[in-house]
Amino acid sequence: MNALFPGFSERRLMTRGAEIYLRTGGNGPPLLLLHGFPQTHSMWHRLASDLSRNFTLVIPDLRGYGLSSCPANDSGNRAYSKRAMAEDCFEVMAALGFSNFAVSGHDRGGRVAYRMALDSPERIRALVVLDIIPTYDMWRAFDADFAMRTYHWLFLAQPDPLPETLIQHAPIAFLDYTLASWTKTKNLSAFDEAALAEYRFHYATPEHVHATCNDYRAGWTYDYKADEADRKLGRIIECPTLSIWGDEGIPRAVEGTLDPWKSWCKHVQGNSIDSGHFVAEENPKATLELLMPFLREFTAA
Repeated sequence: MNALFPGFSERRLMTRGAEIYLRTGGNGPPLLLLHGFPQTHSMWHRLASDLSRNFTLVIPDLRGYGLSSCPANDSGNRAYSKRAMAEDCFEVMAALGFSNFAVSGHDRGGRVAYRMALDSPERIRALVVLDIIPTYDMWRAFDADFAMRTYHWLFLAQPDPLPETLIQHAPIAFLDYTLASWTKTKNLSAFDEAALAEYRFHYATPEHVHATCNDYRAGWTYDYKADEADRKLGRIIECPTLSIWGDEGIPRAVEGTLDPWKSWCKHVQGNSIDSGHFVAEENPKATLELLMPFLREFTAA
């Protein structure tokens, strides 16, 4: 994958809960980039070169994904909660010498990113979330139509071993269908062949199928409860926040896509772009046009 990230360095760092693989590169204020399901850090390859001219990038694989480790789950699913993944990220950034930083996350990575902003507001300068609404609002938005569009939330969260058993009969077919069905074109044309090969390579292994199911189990249990507790306490995201979503992405099925974030954030702005769910790969130009000025404004020393 070095061809996708020319000039970037590779590292492995141990946290209290996992071994995290990451790439680093660039110059300027620190920016953490977090991927989502069913991908790896490579989803950022079309933005990394431009962003690295202005920011020091840290681009990890989340626990359970890519080249990071797949720790054992627990009965409460905390091991795959966004809080546990956030703790990994804070430890990684501290090990690299960054006490505060901006974070941008897509899909599951966006859920890790906003959990970081809620749990440790003093450490997050700015937050960008790509094609998601908060987990609490996502679950509460489910009706028949939304459940059909986002069936994977219900399927992957089923108890072990149901989804694992079904997916492991044809993991690449499931991956390809999932990726294609979430794009605006409904095919795989948006993805670089090298990046797609990496997504397939990692998802084909049983430990990654199991880990990603655990991620969604945590979404239904630990993550939902964590959001619910924050809502009851009136906790909000203090840092400047930007939401970017595809006009044919997953959240667009929820009326007033930016509205859920307004109730969670002190300062939020957002726009849709011409894209499906995978905004950073389907429309990197439009994503950068929104991302860059926001990050420059709110990460300046």
